[in-house]
Amino acid sequence: MRSQGVYQPATHYRQPTIKGRVFVGLSGGVDSSVSAALLTQAGYDVTGVFIKVWQPDFFECSWKDDRLDAMRVCAKLGIPFKELDLTKEYKREVVDYMIREYKAGKTPNPDVMCNRFIKFGGFYKFARKQGADFIATGHYARIMKTQSTVHKNQTKHKTQNPKKLNAKRYTLNAGKDSSKDQSYFLWQIRSKQLPCILFPVGGMLKQEVRKLAKKFGLITADKKDSQGLCFVGKVDMKDFLKQYIKEKPGKVLDEIGNVIGKHDGAFFLTLGERHGFRITKMPTNSRPYYVIAKNTAKNTITVSPKSAAGNLAGGTARVEISDCNWLIKPQAGKTYLARSRYRQGLQKCIVIGTSIHFATSQTVAPGQSLVLYDSDTIVGGGVIESSQVLASSF
Repeated sequence: MRSQGVYQPATHYRQPTIKGRVFVGLSGGVDSSVSAALLTQAGYDVTGVFIKVWQPDFFECSWKDDRLDAMRVCAKLGIPFKELDLTKEYKREVVDYMIREYKAGKTPNPDVMCNRFIKFGGFYKFARKQGADFIATGHYARIMKTQSTVHKNQTKHKTQNPKKLNAKRYTLNAGKDSSKDQSYFLWQIRSKQLPCILFPVGGMLKQEVRKLAKKFGLITADKKDSQGLCFVGKVDMKDFLKQYIKEKPGKVLDEIGNVIGKHDGAFFLTLGERHGFRITKMPTNSRPYYVIAKNTAKNTITVSPKSAAGNLAGGTARVEISDCNWLIKPQAGKTYLARSRYRQGLQKCIVIGTSIHFATSQTVAPGQSLVLYDSDTIVGGGVIESSQVLASSF
Protein backbone atom coordinates (compact mmCIF):
# COMPACT_ATOMS: atom_id res chain seq x y z
CA MET A 1 0.00 0.00 0.00
CA ARG A 2 1.44 3.37 -0.99
CA SER A 3 1.63 6.34 1.33
CA GLN A 4 -1.30 8.74 1.56
CA GLY A 5 -1.35 11.72 -0.74
CA VAL A 6 -0.03 9.84 -3.77
CA TYR A 7 -2.57 9.65 -6.55
CA GLN A 8 -3.89 6.16 -7.13
CA PRO A 9 -3.76 4.99 -10.76
CA ALA A 10 -6.74 4.52 -13.01
CA THR A 11 -7.51 0.98 -14.14
CA HIS A 12 -8.15 1.75 -17.80
CA TYR A 13 -5.18 -0.24 -19.04
CA ARG A 14 -4.74 -4.00 -19.24
CA GLN A 15 -2.88 -5.48 -16.28
CA PRO A 16 -1.37 -8.97 -16.29
CA THR A 17 -2.44 -11.26 -13.45
CA ILE A 18 1.14 -11.23 -12.14
CA LYS A 19 3.07 -7.97 -11.87
CA GLY A 20 6.30 -8.01 -13.84
CA ARG A 21 9.27 -6.01 -15.00
CA VAL A 22 8.45 -3.20 -17.43
CA PHE A 23 10.71 -1.02 -19.56
CA VAL A 24 8.90 2.22 -20.36
CA GLY A 25 9.97 4.20 -23.40
CA LEU A 26 10.32 7.75 -22.08
CA SER A 27 10.27 10.48 -24.74
CA GLY A 28 10.42 13.34 -22.25
CA GLY A 29 6.73 14.06 -22.87
CA VAL A 30 3.71 13.94 -20.59
CA ASP A 31 2.13 10.76 -21.99
CA SER A 32 5.11 8.46 -21.46
CA SER A 33 5.83 10.11 -18.10
CA VAL A 34 2.34 9.37 -16.81
CA SER A 35 2.59 5.84 -18.21
CA ALA A 36 5.69 5.25 -16.09
CA ALA A 37 4.02 6.76 -13.03
CA LEU A 38 0.88 4.63 -13.39
CA LEU A 39 2.83 1.42 -13.76
CA THR A 40 5.11 2.27 -10.83
CA GLN A 41 2.11 3.03 -8.64
CA ALA A 42 0.44 -0.21 -9.73
CA GLY A 43 3.35 -2.25 -8.40
CA TYR A 44 5.37 -3.07 -11.50
CA ASP A 45 9.17 -3.12 -11.50
CA VAL A 46 9.63 -0.13 -13.83
CA THR A 47 12.71 1.11 -15.69
CA GLY A 48 12.61 4.27 -17.78
CA VAL A 49 14.41 4.17 -21.13
CA PHE A 50 15.19 7.19 -23.29
CA ILE A 51 15.74 6.27 -26.94
CA LYS A 52 18.34 8.40 -28.69
CA VAL A 53 17.70 8.72 -32.42
CA TRP A 54 19.49 10.35 -35.34
CA GLN A 55 19.28 14.07 -35.97
CA PRO A 56 20.88 16.20 -38.71
CA ASP A 57 23.53 18.75 -37.83
CA PHE A 58 21.82 21.46 -39.88
CA PHE A 59 18.63 21.62 -37.75
CA GLU A 60 18.20 22.19 -34.04
CA CYS A 61 16.47 19.46 -32.06
CA SER A 62 15.45 19.41 -28.39
CA TRP A 63 16.49 15.82 -27.70
CA LYS A 64 18.93 16.82 -24.93
CA ASP A 65 16.16 18.70 -23.12
CA ASP A 66 13.82 15.75 -23.63
CA ARG A 67 16.42 13.36 -22.19
CA LEU A 68 16.87 15.60 -19.16
CA ASP A 69 13.10 15.65 -18.59
CA ALA A 70 13.02 11.85 -18.84
CA MET A 71 15.80 11.62 -16.25
CA ARG A 72 13.92 14.00 -13.94
CA VAL A 73 10.77 11.89 -14.24
CA CYS A 74 12.73 8.77 -13.29
CA ALA A 75 14.25 10.57 -10.31
CA LYS A 76 10.81 11.76 -9.19
CA LEU A 77 9.38 8.25 -9.42
CA GLY A 78 12.46 6.59 -7.92
CA ILE A 79 12.98 4.26 -10.87
CA PRO A 80 16.16 3.40 -12.82
CA PHE A 81 17.02 5.34 -15.98
CA LYS A 82 18.64 3.91 -19.09
CA GLU A 83 19.55 5.38 -22.46
CA LEU A 84 19.32 3.31 -25.63
CA ASP A 85 21.24 4.57 -28.66
CA LEU A 86 19.39 3.62 -31.85
CA THR A 87 20.94 6.38 -33.95
CA LYS A 88 22.17 4.11 -36.74
CA GLU A 89 18.96 2.11 -36.89
CA TYR A 90 16.85 5.26 -37.03
CA LYS A 91 18.93 6.79 -39.80
CA ARG A 92 18.81 3.59 -41.86
CA GLU A 93 15.22 2.44 -41.31
CA VAL A 94 13.39 5.75 -40.96
CA VAL A 95 15.32 8.67 -42.47
CA ASP A 96 16.98 6.92 -45.43
CA TYR A 97 13.75 5.08 -46.18
CA MET A 98 11.78 8.33 -46.18
CA ILE A 99 14.20 10.09 -48.54
CA ARG A 100 14.31 7.07 -50.85
CA GLU A 101 10.52 6.91 -51.05
CA TYR A 102 10.16 10.64 -51.77
CA LYS A 103 12.71 10.32 -54.57
CA ALA A 104 10.56 7.51 -56.00
CA GLY A 105 7.57 9.85 -56.09
CA LYS A 106 5.83 8.32 -53.08
CA THR A 107 4.65 9.78 -49.77
CA PRO A 108 6.08 7.61 -46.98
CA ASN A 109 4.93 7.52 -43.38
CA PRO A 110 8.06 7.75 -41.19
CA ASP A 111 6.05 7.45 -37.96
CA VAL A 112 4.95 3.95 -38.95
CA MET A 113 8.54 2.96 -39.69
CA CYS A 114 9.73 4.46 -36.39
CA ASN A 115 7.21 2.35 -34.50
CA ARG A 116 8.10 -0.78 -36.45
CA PHE A 117 11.90 -0.60 -36.32
CA ILE A 118 12.63 1.60 -33.30
CA LYS A 119 9.98 1.48 -30.55
CA PHE A 120 8.64 -1.99 -31.28
CA GLY A 121 11.83 -3.14 -32.98
CA GLY A 122 15.12 -2.12 -31.41
CA PHE A 123 13.63 -1.00 -28.08
CA TYR A 124 11.40 -4.08 -27.80
CA LYS A 125 14.34 -6.44 -28.45
CA PHE A 126 16.59 -4.52 -26.04
CA ALA A 127 14.02 -4.66 -23.25
CA ARG A 128 13.34 -8.37 -23.67
CA LYS A 129 17.07 -9.19 -23.72
CA GLN A 130 17.46 -7.17 -20.52
CA GLY A 131 14.85 -9.37 -18.85
CA ALA A 132 11.77 -7.16 -19.16
CA ASP A 133 8.42 -8.94 -19.24
CA PHE A 134 6.77 -5.97 -20.94
CA ILE A 135 7.48 -2.72 -22.69
CA ALA A 136 5.22 0.30 -22.34
CA THR A 137 4.85 3.54 -24.26
CA GLY A 138 2.64 6.60 -24.07
CA HIS A 139 0.67 5.80 -27.22
CA TYR A 140 -3.05 6.49 -27.33
CA ALA A 141 -4.11 2.96 -28.25
CA ARG A 142 -5.32 -0.07 -26.32
CA ILE A 143 -4.53 -3.76 -26.18
CA MET A 144 -7.53 -5.85 -25.22
CA LYS A 145 -7.50 -9.40 -23.90
CA THR A 146 -10.34 -11.78 -24.72
CA GLN A 147 -10.98 -15.47 -24.25
CA SER A 148 -10.80 -17.42 -27.51
CA THR A 149 -12.36 -20.88 -27.30
CA VAL A 150 -11.10 -23.58 -29.65
CA HIS A 151 -13.45 -26.53 -30.08
CA LYS A 152 -12.03 -30.04 -30.19
CA ASN A 153 -13.55 -30.77 -33.59
CA GLN A 154 -11.52 -27.85 -34.99
CA THR A 155 -8.24 -29.62 -34.27
CA LYS A 156 -6.57 -32.36 -36.26
CA HIS A 157 -5.05 -34.16 -33.28
CA LYS A 158 -6.95 -35.96 -30.53
CA THR A 159 -4.28 -35.11 -27.94
CA GLN A 160 -5.04 -31.38 -27.99
CA ASN A 161 -3.37 -29.44 -25.19
CA PRO A 162 -6.26 -28.44 -22.85
CA LYS A 163 -4.60 -25.09 -22.15
CA LYS A 164 -5.06 -24.15 -25.79
CA LEU A 165 -8.80 -24.84 -25.69
CA ASN A 166 -9.31 -21.53 -23.88
CA ALA A 167 -6.42 -19.52 -25.29
CA LYS A 168 -6.14 -15.83 -24.53
CA ARG A 169 -6.39 -13.58 -27.56
CA TYR A 170 -4.96 -10.08 -27.69
CA THR A 171 -6.18 -7.36 -30.03
CA LEU A 172 -4.89 -3.90 -30.87
CA ASN A 173 -7.61 -1.27 -30.52
CA ALA A 174 -8.05 2.45 -31.06
CA GLY A 175 -7.46 4.77 -28.12
CA LYS A 176 -10.40 6.10 -26.11
CA ASP A 177 -9.54 9.71 -27.00
CA SER A 178 -10.49 9.86 -30.68
CA SER A 179 -8.74 13.21 -31.10
CA LYS A 180 -5.43 11.66 -29.98
CA ASP A 181 -5.84 8.08 -31.22
CA GLN A 182 -2.53 6.78 -32.62
CA SER A 183 -3.59 3.28 -33.66
CA TYR A 184 -3.17 4.23 -37.34
CA PHE A 185 0.61 4.35 -36.81
CA LEU A 186 0.80 1.00 -34.99
CA TRP A 187 -0.42 -1.48 -37.61
CA GLN A 188 3.09 -2.89 -38.11
CA ILE A 189 3.20 -4.33 -34.58
CA ARG A 190 3.35 -8.14 -34.76
CA SER A 191 0.55 -10.11 -33.11
CA LYS A 192 3.04 -12.16 -31.07
CA GLN A 193 4.24 -8.92 -29.44
CA LEU A 194 0.83 -7.82 -28.16
CA PRO A 195 0.92 -9.81 -24.87
CA CYS A 196 4.19 -8.03 -23.99
CA ILE A 197 3.06 -4.44 -24.69
CA LEU A 198 1.28 -2.02 -22.35
CA PHE A 199 -0.37 1.29 -23.27
CA PRO A 200 -1.25 2.75 -19.84
CA VAL A 201 -2.88 5.98 -21.12
CA GLY A 202 -4.69 4.40 -24.07
CA GLY A 203 -7.98 4.23 -22.20
CA MET A 204 -7.83 7.85 -21.05
CA LEU A 205 -8.54 11.31 -22.40
CA LYS A 206 -5.68 13.75 -22.85
CA GLN A 207 -7.00 16.12 -20.19
CA GLU A 208 -7.10 13.22 -17.73
CA VAL A 209 -3.46 12.46 -18.48
CA ARG A 210 -2.39 16.04 -17.79
CA LYS A 211 -4.34 16.08 -14.52
CA LEU A 212 -2.59 12.89 -13.47
CA ALA A 213 0.79 14.38 -14.36
CA LYS A 214 0.13 17.31 -12.03
CA LYS A 215 -1.05 15.06 -9.21
CA PHE A 216 2.07 12.92 -9.61
CA GLY A 217 4.17 16.12 -9.56
CA LEU A 218 5.83 15.41 -12.91
CA ILE A 219 7.89 18.11 -14.59
CA THR A 220 6.26 17.26 -17.93
CA ALA A 221 2.71 18.08 -16.77
CA ASP A 222 2.45 21.29 -18.81
CA LYS A 223 4.87 20.37 -21.57
CA LYS A 224 3.49 20.88 -25.07
CA ASP A 225 2.79 17.86 -27.24
CA SER A 226 5.53 17.05 -29.73
CA GLN A 227 4.75 17.72 -33.37
CA GLY A 228 6.24 15.36 -35.95
CA LEU A 229 9.56 13.59 -35.80
CA CYS A 230 12.43 14.80 -33.64
CA PHE A 231 14.94 15.09 -36.46
CA VAL A 232 12.61 17.48 -38.28
CA GLY A 233 11.46 19.36 -35.20
CA LYS A 234 9.78 22.66 -36.00
CA VAL A 235 11.21 22.74 -39.53
CA ASP A 236 8.87 22.21 -42.47
CA MET A 237 9.22 18.74 -44.00
CA LYS A 238 9.84 20.20 -47.47
CA ASP A 239 12.72 22.30 -46.11
CA PHE A 240 14.23 19.15 -44.64
CA LEU A 241 13.83 17.19 -47.88
CA LYS A 242 15.44 19.98 -49.89
CA GLN A 243 18.68 19.21 -48.05
CA TYR A 244 18.70 15.84 -49.87
CA ILE A 245 16.56 16.35 -52.97
CA LYS A 246 17.33 19.23 -55.32
CA GLU A 247 14.56 21.59 -56.33
CA LYS A 248 13.33 21.01 -59.85
CA PRO A 249 10.79 23.62 -61.04
CA GLY A 250 7.92 22.12 -63.01
CA LYS A 251 4.48 22.77 -64.43
CA VAL A 252 1.12 22.70 -62.69
CA LEU A 253 -1.62 21.32 -64.95
CA ASP A 254 -5.40 21.42 -64.73
CA GLU A 255 -7.53 18.34 -65.39
CA ILE A 256 -7.47 18.81 -69.18
CA GLY A 257 -3.72 19.42 -69.36
CA ASN A 258 -3.52 23.22 -69.49
CA VAL A 259 -0.54 24.81 -67.73
CA ILE A 260 -1.91 26.98 -64.93
CA GLY A 261 1.01 27.30 -62.51
CA LYS A 262 4.45 26.31 -61.21
CA HIS A 263 5.96 24.18 -58.47
CA ASP A 264 9.43 23.50 -57.03
CA GLY A 265 9.46 19.75 -57.59
CA ALA A 266 6.88 16.97 -57.84
CA PHE A 267 8.88 14.98 -55.26
CA PHE A 268 7.86 17.40 -52.51
CA LEU A 269 4.10 17.18 -53.10
CA THR A 270 1.56 14.55 -52.16
CA LEU A 271 -1.91 13.71 -53.44
CA GLY A 272 -4.65 15.70 -51.75
CA GLU A 273 -2.27 18.54 -50.80
CA ARG A 274 -3.43 22.11 -51.34
CA HIS A 275 -0.16 23.94 -50.62
CA GLY A 276 3.35 23.96 -52.09
CA PHE A 277 2.54 25.13 -55.62
CA ARG A 278 1.60 28.42 -57.27
CA ILE A 279 -1.41 28.97 -59.53
CA THR A 280 -0.65 31.77 -62.01
CA LYS A 281 -3.88 31.51 -64.00
CA MET A 282 -6.47 31.60 -61.25
CA PRO A 283 -10.11 31.86 -62.41
CA THR A 284 -12.29 34.45 -60.68
CA ASN A 285 -13.88 33.24 -57.42
CA SER A 286 -12.30 29.81 -57.81
CA ARG A 287 -12.09 27.28 -54.99
CA PRO A 288 -8.80 25.99 -53.53
CA TYR A 289 -6.87 23.57 -55.75
CA TYR A 290 -5.75 20.12 -54.62
CA VAL A 291 -3.08 17.83 -56.07
CA ILE A 292 -4.91 14.92 -57.73
CA ALA A 293 -2.02 13.40 -59.70
CA LYS A 294 1.72 13.76 -60.17
CA ASN A 295 4.22 12.52 -62.73
CA THR A 296 7.72 12.53 -61.28
CA ALA A 297 9.24 11.41 -64.60
CA LYS A 298 7.88 14.52 -66.34
CA ASN A 299 7.98 16.56 -63.12
CA THR A 300 4.37 17.72 -63.48
CA ILE A 301 1.46 17.79 -61.06
CA THR A 302 -2.24 17.91 -61.87
CA VAL A 303 -4.55 19.92 -59.65
CA SER A 304 -8.30 20.29 -59.34
CA PRO A 305 -10.75 22.29 -57.20
CA LYS A 306 -12.22 18.91 -56.22
CA SER A 307 -10.68 17.38 -53.11
CA ALA A 308 -10.85 13.87 -54.59
CA ALA A 309 -9.64 12.65 -57.95
CA GLY A 310 -11.83 10.87 -60.45
CA ASN A 311 -15.14 11.29 -58.65
CA LEU A 312 -17.88 9.21 -60.24
CA ALA A 313 -21.51 8.91 -59.24
CA GLY A 314 -21.61 5.71 -57.19
CA GLY A 315 -17.99 5.02 -58.09
CA THR A 316 -15.54 2.97 -56.06
CA ALA A 317 -11.80 2.93 -55.64
CA ARG A 318 -9.67 -0.20 -55.70
CA VAL A 319 -6.45 0.28 -53.78
CA GLU A 320 -3.53 -2.13 -54.04
CA ILE A 321 -1.37 -2.55 -50.94
CA SER A 322 1.91 -4.31 -50.19
CA ASP A 323 4.03 -5.19 -47.14
CA CYS A 324 0.85 -6.31 -45.38
CA ASN A 325 0.71 -7.15 -41.69
CA TRP A 326 -2.50 -8.81 -40.52
CA LEU A 327 -3.13 -8.96 -36.79
CA ILE A 328 -6.44 -10.63 -37.64
CA LYS A 329 -6.94 -12.49 -40.91
CA PRO A 330 -9.49 -10.56 -43.04
CA GLN A 331 -12.66 -12.43 -43.96
CA ALA A 332 -13.69 -12.55 -47.61
CA GLY A 333 -16.83 -10.54 -48.31
CA LYS A 334 -16.94 -8.88 -44.89
CA THR A 335 -17.28 -5.09 -44.77
CA TYR A 336 -14.50 -3.36 -42.85
CA LEU A 337 -13.57 0.24 -42.15
CA ALA A 338 -10.31 1.79 -43.35
CA ARG A 339 -8.33 4.99 -43.40
CA SER A 340 -5.53 5.86 -45.80
CA ARG A 341 -4.18 8.86 -43.90
CA TYR A 342 -4.05 10.00 -40.29
CA ARG A 343 -7.33 11.38 -38.91
CA GLN A 344 -9.23 10.60 -42.08
CA GLY A 345 -12.79 9.50 -41.43
CA LEU A 346 -13.22 5.74 -41.59
CA GLN A 347 -14.40 4.47 -44.99
CA LYS A 348 -16.33 1.26 -45.76
CA CYS A 349 -14.44 -1.35 -47.77
CA ILE A 350 -13.98 -5.04 -48.47
CA VAL A 351 -10.72 -6.97 -48.80
CA ILE A 352 -9.86 -9.22 -51.74
CA GLY A 353 -6.31 -10.46 -51.29
CA THR A 354 -4.12 -7.34 -51.37
CA SER A 355 -6.85 -5.28 -53.04
CA ILE A 356 -9.01 -2.99 -50.93
CA HIS A 357 -12.33 -2.04 -52.56
CA PHE A 358 -13.98 1.11 -51.20
CA ALA A 359 -17.67 1.95 -51.47
CA THR A 360 -16.82 5.48 -52.66
CA SER A 361 -13.95 6.90 -54.71
CA GLN A 362 -10.87 7.91 -52.72
CA THR A 363 -7.79 10.07 -53.11
CA VAL A 364 -4.88 8.00 -51.83
CA ALA A 365 -1.14 8.62 -51.91
CA PRO A 366 1.22 5.75 -52.83
CA GLY A 367 3.59 5.14 -49.93
CA GLN A 368 1.06 6.00 -47.24
CA SER A 369 -0.38 3.38 -44.90
CA LEU A 370 -3.84 1.93 -45.38
CA VAL A 371 -5.15 0.56 -42.08
CA LEU A 372 -8.19 -1.69 -41.65
CA TYR A 373 -10.51 -1.65 -38.64
CA ASP A 374 -13.30 -3.93 -37.45
CA SER A 375 -15.20 -1.46 -35.29
CA ASP A 376 -12.31 -0.08 -33.18
CA THR A 377 -10.11 -3.17 -33.52
CA ILE A 378 -7.10 -3.04 -35.84
CA VAL A 379 -7.29 -5.83 -38.41
CA GLY A 380 -3.99 -4.87 -40.04
CA GLY A 381 -2.76 -2.83 -42.93
CA GLY A 382 -0.35 -2.32 -45.78
CA VAL A 383 1.52 0.27 -47.82
CA ILE A 384 -0.44 1.83 -50.69
CA GLU A 385 1.00 0.97 -54.10
CA SER A 386 -1.66 2.20 -56.52
CA SER A 387 -5.37 2.91 -56.92
CA GLN A 388 -8.00 2.73 -59.62
CA VAL A 389 -11.49 4.24 -59.84
CA LEU A 390 -14.18 1.74 -60.81
CA ALA A 391 -17.66 2.45 -62.15
CA SER A 392 -19.49 -0.09 -60.00
CA SER A 393 -20.10 -0.41 -56.29
CA PHE A 394 -19.37 -3.51 -54.20
